Amino acid sequence: MDATFPALLIRDQVQGPERIDFIRMGEADLMPGDVEVAVHYSSLNYKDALGITGSGRVLRRSPLVGGIDAAGEVIASSDTRFKPGDAVLVTGAGLGEYHHGGFAGRIRVPADWVVPLPAGMDCRQAMILGTAGLTTALIFKRFQENHQLPEMGPILVTGASGGVGALTISLLASRGYEVVALTGKPEMAPWLRSMGASEVLDRHGLSMGFRPLETVRWGGAVDVLGGEVLGWLARTVDDWGNIVVVGLAGGADLRTTVMPFILRGVSLLGVTSANCPLPLRRPLWEQLAGDWRIPHLDVILSEEIALSQLPEASRRMLAGRTWGRILVNLRSET
Repeated sequence: MDATFPALLIRDQVQGPERIDFIRMGEADLMPGDVEVAVHYSSLNYKDALGITGSGRVLRRSPLVGGIDAAGEVIASSDTRFKPGDAVLVTGAGLGEYHHGGFAGRIRVPADWVVPLPAGMDCRQAMILGTAGLTTALIFKRFQENHQLPEMGPILVTGASGGVGALTISLLASRGYEVVALTGKPEMAPWLRSMGASEVLDRHGLSMGFRPLETVRWGGAVDVLGGEVLGWLARTVDDWGNIVVVGLAGGADLRTTVMPFILRGVSLLGVTSANCPLPLRRPLWEQLAGDWRIPHLDVILSEEIALSQLPEASRRMLAGRTWGRILVNLRSET
């Protein structure tokens, strides 16, 4: 194995072209940890795009290798739970935020961040899922825990053309739920229907009303937008329905009243995958490789790119010109 490896280094205090540097690193440049991994694949997430472009405060130290996801093969481990040759994955937990991340040929991380790759899943599939896949599993778990049943009515998924939205539509539809997709990209309607959406709504054509309670439209919802749309969902979800909140692409504010909660029994549930504890994280990945296997991964994957293409892909993502999941292939990097 080459003594050096490629990496995308971000200098958070710098703006412009000098912010990103494609460098070669050595083992001495890796951060402390118990497990060293040769990274085969990573993925581009919205948080990664914010960090690469400087459009949001993501990095907690600088300079730093970006990438909140990684999957590959163990090279060395001081922890007896892992041995060279093991296939593993790491998502969130500080990767690409305060610890060198997956946009490099190697990472070294604490053993408690590392998840053995489940049987029946390879590194490529794991990174088509990535943080978005773990988030989707958490969404489904929250629905199960709060008794969101298919017979309660259609589930509205906002931000449907993004990674979390597409994976959630595919999983819920495969589990017998009627799923309605809400998107600002109506041209993606055929693609969304191919994954199981029964109907596709154009976000720009919404009439959201203003009353504390509006006419019931949804049995439940999954929201990546926040802001005005989340307030509308609270007013239109049926009795005992659940709204799982996973993002704020449409704004961090929430304007609502107590009416949906005390008159309809609506539940507002939060999900965060970055700090998902290991005892929960590992079983969820097992589920994603088993009973909760998400179909249509080949359709949900929209692009496979190299490290050098990350800045351009990040700009397109923030401009709303990407869809589905973007895989980063490090196996071909030398």
